[in-house]
Amino acid sequence: MNKAITDGVVLMPPAFAGGLDVWSSGDGTPGSDTYDNAANAAFVPADQDFGGCLELQKAESVQRLRYMGETPLLPGCYLRVRARVKAISGNLPNVRIAAWAGGAGGAHVPGLTETGPSVTLTQYGEVVEVSAIIGAGQRTGVDMVWGAAPLYGHFGLDLTGSNGGVVRIDDIVIEDVTKVFLREMMPWVDVRDYGALGDGETDDLPAFEAADAAANGRRVLVSKGEYFLGDSMTFESRVQFEGTVVMPDAAILSLTRDFDLPSYIDAFGNEELAFKKAFQALLNNSDHEGLDMGGRRVTVTEPIDMQAAVANRDSYAQRRHIRNGQFDAAAGSAWDTEVVTSQATYSASNGTTLTGVVNVANIPVGSLVEGNGVGREVYVRAKNVATQEITLSRELYDAEGTQNFTFRRFKYILDFSGFEHLSKFSISDVEFQCSGVASGILLAPTGLIFQLRDCFVTRPKDRCISSHGEGCQGMLIDRCQFISDEGGMLSQDRVSIVLNTNGNDVKLRNNRASKFRHFAILGGSGTIVTGNHFFQGDGASNGIRTAGIVFAGTNTRSVLDGNYIDNCFIEWTNEYDNEPEFSSELSFSALTISDNYFLCSHVAPWFSFIVAKPRGEGHFINGMTVSGNHFRTIGGTIERVERVDTSFADFDYDRMKNITFNANMYNLIDIATENPRVIKHVQSTEARTWVIEGAPSLPFGGYARTLESVQPIGALRNSANVARHEQPYANLKRGPDNDRVELVFDQAVRGEVTLRLRMDEVL
Repeated sequence: MNKAITDGVVLMPPAFAGGLDVWSSGDGTPGSDTYDNAANAAFVPADQDFGGCLELQKAESVQRLRYMGETPLLPGCYLRVRARVKAISGNLPNVRIAAWAGGAGGAHVPGLTETGPSVTLTQYGEVVEVSAIIGAGQRTGVDMVWGAAPLYGHFGLDLTGSNGGVVRIDDIVIEDVTKVFLREMMPWVDVRDYGALGDGETDDLPAFEAADAAANGRRVLVSKGEYFLGDSMTFESRVQFEGTVVMPDAAILSLTRDFDLPSYIDAFGNEELAFKKAFQALLNNSDHEGLDMGGRRVTVTEPIDMQAAVANRDSYAQRRHIRNGQFDAAAGSAWDTEVVTSQATYSASNGTTLTGVVNVANIPVGSLVEGNGVGREVYVRAKNVATQEITLSRELYDAEGTQNFTFRRFKYILDFSGFEHLSKFSISDVEFQCSGVASGILLAPTGLIFQLRDCFVTRPKDRCISSHGEGCQGMLIDRCQFISDEGGMLSQDRVSIVLNTNGNDVKLRNNRASKFRHFAILGGSGTIVTGNHFFQGDGASNGIRTAGIVFAGTNTRSVLDGNYIDNCFIEWTNEYDNEPEFSSELSFSALTISDNYFLCSHVAPWFSFIVAKPRGEGHFINGMTVSGNHFRTIGGTIERVERVDTSFADFDYDRMKNITFNANMYNLIDIATENPRVIKHVQSTEARTWVIEGAPSLPFGGYARTLESVQPIGALRNSANVARHEQPYANLKRGPDNDRVELVFDQAVRGEVTLRLRMDEVL
């Protein structure tokens, strides 16, 4: 690079033959004394060595010679000033290149080296060349390192030593020698050439900005060192880090042409810090929709507070994405669960609030709440220290009054709980190696369309994905693998759960979950669960099994379709209802379970694949379809595939509506459930009243409530063997369990009929 050639920059001072009025005996600034008509200076037109030259007698302790023109100092350029000098008579002086550094507004830039190496003249008539190199960068061979502050210089030389000597000085030469340090063939510019020191203390931000501006399509090189940047830095050029940078937490490093995690790791030298700064840039830059982790594994020593990494934002709603990498939790006390026990009061009239919470300041937001009458996966959504109140993620079904609650704050690799709102955020092709010490992801309290796709969450300590609010609204979990750390434990002893939801419209699709306590606790409605394989068995004989899917609300409006449900069951409850007795709501309704493969092995005979568990009296099923499923057992049989858990209450069987059990296959199941149930009844002896058993195949042990049709097969005959052509009437809900139907004829007859019997009403 040579700016005199490429950009037409004038560096050379005029020859002495042009006059001495532009050559100063001071510092070269405007108004300083010149050598024009000076007694100790004269122009010599025909020296045998120099041609035209300046003859100068040393009359001061430091005899200065400065060109009064402003020689520009361009960013990244290095100048060499040289002069040929010879002694003529008198004392032999010392000679050195010297300069005056000028900054903005013509002010002197203090604190810089402004003289080059000194050379002693040893004999008369000998031509000696002195030179010095001036530039911004602290490079070997640079005599005057000026950084980025000086904009120009007044260059010349000094005579030092004894006075009285006479010397002759050839025309001073100033030339661009940048190519000595930066060859044109190198496709980069170095920040050191623009004044960066890399000492970890000096603010090198101006030098970085200058280097980026000068790159002009080339790469910026951050050479070895530790560079402090006092504020945000945006690289418009590509950048390569051999050294590292240090920045305030609030300062943003934007690598617009190299936006990936490996580049940030190179920049900061620490994987955790690099991820935080890359995420900070992701949410503060519109140039990139996603952060590519570049396949890198990030060792995580403590939970990553995602909002703290982006302290200037507490909500975000533009699409952003993290992809292609691995987080590996390293064991340490930072992952220890915080446990706080505190007294609080709950009132059903204020369903999601705990009041009078003792020691509320020490209860972390995002904590799991445990206590009498508390459903599964209820979390602390917010707290108010001043009023001693806690806002819960869900209502409590039976916690009226004052009691001690336990609050457990799990530690997550990615913790989004500091955001007030986060929408349209997704993660794909990322593995969370929780290593039995950490949980996976804690969502923001509110937000839409969080997505986890093609990810692994391996060996979580407590949870894979937790929602302590409604940040799960519209959440999409697709093609992920969830692998438990509790595979060797009995099912009932496991504590880890894949995920919970509170929001609506969640999609769980094509995932695989291995040996957790639960796959999903679903608190919202409009959920679609399809194509998943979740299995929770163990090696125990007559083993206890836990729920795979828990629908924790009554009006689910949900679909469970095409799943492989292995050694676990579907549980339907109303544990998020603060008034669990039925009043005027829709009750248990709108659940479709279709085309799934259910399998269990070596379980107790009372095990069932579908369990309803009302928490209060008066409830009923008001819309349910179980169709096209395959139910199978291995290593024994079970009684039936569905049942009601009456630990708290039973259903009101007189109000059952719109229930369909059909087209299912049963292998090694004692009772094949149907609704409507098609019954073929043979009455071999004449009777006026035929008693037909609906039990035990009606779902949930329901009543015989609706007779859809009765069709004789062949003739009905009386005791005289005379064919009778008459239609009976029916008496429903007969027998001690209300599960029999009576067909009543005008006279005693025998024969065979087919009837369709229901345990519900179809509306």
